[in-house]
Amino acid sequence: MPLTAPAPPARRIRFDRNELAGAFGDLGTDLPLIIGVIAASGLDSAGVLIMFGLMQVFSGCWYGLPMPVQPLKAFAALVIANKIPGRVILGGGLAIGVSMFVLATTGLIDALARFVPKPVIRGIQLGLALQLATLALKQYVPADGLGGYVLAAVAFVITVVLLGNRRWPAALLVIALGIGYGLLFKLDLATAQKAAAFHLPGWHLPARADIITGAVLLALPQIPLSLGNSILATRQVLHDHFPERSITIRQISFTYALMNLVNPFLGGFPVCHGSGGLVGHYTFGARSGGSVILYGCLFLILGLFFSQGFSEVVQIFPLPILGTLLLFEALTLAALLRDIAGSRPDLVVALLVGLLCSGLPYGYLVGLIIGCLVYYAMQRGWVGLGR
Repeated sequence: MPLTAPAPPARRIRFDRNELAGAFGDLGTDLPLIIGVIAASGLDSAGVLIMFGLMQVFSGCWYGLPMPVQPLKAFAALVIANKIPGRVILGGGLAIGVSMFVLATTGLIDALARFVPKPVIRGIQLGLALQLATLALKQYVPADGLGGYVLAAVAFVITVVLLGNRRWPAALLVIALGIGYGLLFKLDLATAQKAAAFHLPGWHLPARADIITGAVLLALPQIPLSLGNSILATRQVLHDHFPERSITIRQISFTYALMNLVNPFLGGFPVCHGSGGLVGHYTFGARSGGSVILYGCLFLILGLFFSQGFSEVVQIFPLPILGTLLLFEALTLAALLRDIAGSRPDLVVALLVGLLCSGLPYGYLVGLIIGCLVYYAMQRGWVGLGR
């Protein structure tokens, strides 16, 4: 019997058209949050953009996978809503970095992971998918009026036809469509010329008072979302898409902590990993760390050379295109429910958690707690739905 040669191991870092296409899979989530926090907080845009780009490069090199780095969503929402000053944001980032470092190094995060069942994790992912889809359909797609709807419809058709095509990656054509639209209808050469200048991030040393204030105002509301989506759900998606890679909860928690122990000192906004970002990169073609390295280089260029006019420059790119990318990220994330669809009790728990996460203040904390309680009540026969 002839022997066949084993397949060569997949390269940890590749740079090709599919990695480039996958690099844009999380743009619809990240870009509006970064714009919002810079405008609301007064943080130096060079520090925010450059450190965000460097963290992407770090994550891609560390994992050799399209492991995303995202702005902390609860942090960002609170900052945008309450105009929290930059010094408190940096203090809160250091506080959450220290907290996650303790959870990772003591093994407490592993104990939590063993307690939270898979249907609850799937529910957290569903909750995030509902939030992303709502944001895409209610804010991004309608942003440019009738022209925006037409643009989003064209991008949607392109994505449906080409999604999964390795030769003609859908995201590259959609991004090219958005750039063409922006250059044709939105480009202001005077604004772009004023924005072009070289800048480096400055050094910051968070004060004790800012660390304490940031911990109370920002880190505490963020921790439930981070535990659910950034760590537990991300680990589940890694297992779904890269089962050959045995990446642990503790590893994900450690790099989460490490990024936030570095970011505050150079003016970076606090960041995390995230299941939605991983799904977004993967959906549009990413299979290695090359995608997030390329993505990080985009933000490095913006931070180093265009940071002072960043808010004006990025307005060139149309929101309806970001909305289309975000919608497909949400749909793919919600589709992960299919592996528990055969169990009615598991599906009920996931749907319950998803609705709680997407619809309530502190919904990720509420969904995590109630979901675990309902799941274990079903396991013990206190509540029965049948299978």
